[in-house]
Amino acid sequence: MSAHFDVIVVGGGPAGLSAALILGRSRRSVLVVDAGEPRNARAEGVHNLLGQEGTAPRELVRIGRQEVARYGVTVTDGRIVAASATPVTADDPVGFRLTLSSGEVVAARRVVVAGGAVDVLPDVPGLAEQWGRRVVHCPFCHGWEVRDRRIGVLVTMAAAAHQVQLFRALSDDVTAFVADPDLLDDIVLAGFAARGIRVVRTPIVRVRSDDDALSGVELADGTVVGLDALAAASRVEARVEWAAGLGLTPVDQEVNGTVIGRALAVDVVGRTDVPGVYAAGNAANAMHTVVVAAAAGSQTGAAVHGDLLQADVAAAVRGRAAEAVDATFPVR
Repeated sequence: MSAHFDVIVVGGGPAGLSAALILGRSRRSVLVVDAGEPRNARAEGVHNLLGQEGTAPRELVRIGRQEVARYGVTVTDGRIVAASATPVTADDPVGFRLTLSSGEVVAARRVVVAGGAVDVLPDVPGLAEQWGRRVVHCPFCHGWEVRDRRIGVLVTMAAAAHQVQLFRALSDDVTAFVADPDLLDDIVLAGFAARGIRVVRTPIVRVRSDDDALSGVELADGTVVGLDALAAASRVEARVEWAAGLGLTPVDQEVNGTVIGRALAVDVVGRTDVPGVYAAGNAANAMHTVVVAAAAGSQTGAAVHGDLLQADVAAAVRGRAAEAVDATFPVR
């Protein structure tokens, strides 16, 4: 593997591979470093991705790796453990050196952060074991699969009131578990009542499973409520610890005043505050689904190519000027 690339993409999911694809097709040398820990690994399939509906997450990555390889992109398994900003060519003042978990140091003129995120789940025993199967978080990603079933929604933030109604659109049997009486106002509760949504105020103490399938939830008073699916919002934390060496730290991301996670701050094409460093997918937006992350990666890849092109043009102009000076004052 070469030690020097135009671009290093950290993360080989939909965002990272989409960025690598457009860069490879633009004849850039690209290295993708992938830790092999996709956020959606436990899901049975990817949904709402036209042409790949229902494809298993790891199969989608396998296909993506094959596609970028056709354009000369190098993909390696591993993770980045350290990073520093250091020019790597004489013609470009921007550059970076990244250290892999293997100890190898690779360099690039630009970096795309696309390592995704992890879901920090509500601290309820039994919930994590069903995450991605019958404990779900997104009505668009998983709602069809639990339609017409007994669905519970764990309401831990005010924004979850909208989630309750979204699941109600998929089933007539929806129960909202709202332990905090201050989370929902009378208008929201009136909407629940009008749509036949039950409200349970007693806290959930355990998610119950029978034969590895979710069967319901146990409440603090010992009551068991039978369910086929439970929706629960996670806190989405971007995998960007290594980027602290570049001066980047994640910031809170909010929806309607509620913090839903932390990710890197970027502009519309994925530029961070550090020149030459870009981010896409869940590393930059806690709400990105697979299809949106892929689109963001493609957009960011195009922006990185444009950035490099500007640097190439500037270097060519400087070289032309230097040649003109040498021709005017020849060395004797």
